[in-house]
Amino acid sequence: MKLLSFTHEGRARFGALRGQDEIVALDGQGHDSLRAALEAGALPALARLAGSLPVTHRLSQVRLLPPVPAPEKIICVGVNYGKRNEEYQDGSAPPAYPSVFPRFPGSFVGHGEPLLRPPESGQLDYEGEIAIVIGKTGRRIAAQDAWSHIAGLTCLNEGTVRDWVRHGKFNVTQGKNFDASGSMGPWMVTADEFDPAAPLTVRTRVNGELRQQDSTDNLMFPFAELIRYISIWTTLKPGDVISTGTPIGAGVRFTPPRFLKPGDVVEVEVAGIGILSNPVADESAAPAQGTRHAQ
Repeated sequence: MKLLSFTHEGRARFGALRGQDEIVALDGQGHDSLRAALEAGALPALARLAGSLPVTHRLSQVRLLPPVPAPEKIICVGVNYGKRNEEYQDGSAPPAYPSVFPRFPGSFVGHGEPLLRPPESGQLDYEGEIAIVIGKTGRRIAAQDAWSHIAGLTCLNEGTVRDWVRHGKFNVTQGKNFDASGSMGPWMVTADEFDPAAPLTVRTRVNGELRQQDSTDNLMFPFAELIRYISIWTTLKPGDVISTGTPIGAGVRFTPPRFLKPGDVVEVEVAGIGILSNPVADESAAPAQGTRHAQ
């Protein structure tokens, strides 16, 4: 099942996608948001309802939000694909533990909305990733139990303002949290649609040009290990998001660097999920937010 959050006529809603472009609103079924539905363990019941309720909207009629617009936590993982560690060319051994940092909900927009290049920097970059949405509360979760805590997966562009990640000696938080610098969506595909043992491929394109491509077979810390490690030190809760790392090929690694500029279009594609697409605009000249269509 594909679950999405959206606004229509100024009202925030959530629902299920049926076919290519039909939305069945689910917020009238006792839960006013996808996060609330996850907290209530209501996805199985909503899946049954989604097959019988009438279509309420078309994708072309709504503005998509991140699948969970207001998660308690968004935890991002850095340098997680094996080739990414080699990309640094510093001779370092593979890390013993994941590198993690937080992002705030306001740093993400939904599918079709503009990524904003801030006036303080010309170094807005892209990072295509697969993100996990947590569906069940857990602390010190064993790796073999990790998949049971996953509600679903979504695409994520972990947009980064590169010069600002270097302001602090030991952190990257400021360069990772500019408002509307990243995106998430277009929807969450529920975990039952995936084989936990099957690899997933993530691809990133800029203006149609393939820039990044890799398989989760090459993750140094697979999904289950990330959930195990992160849940040691923080309780994972329904709606929390874990972004699992980006492959090589970000704009900063080209010579000269190829940072995003207004008019560019960034696509992050994961088979089995879909395509997350966003235009780029300057923050001071961002177009009015309107209706966007998902693919």
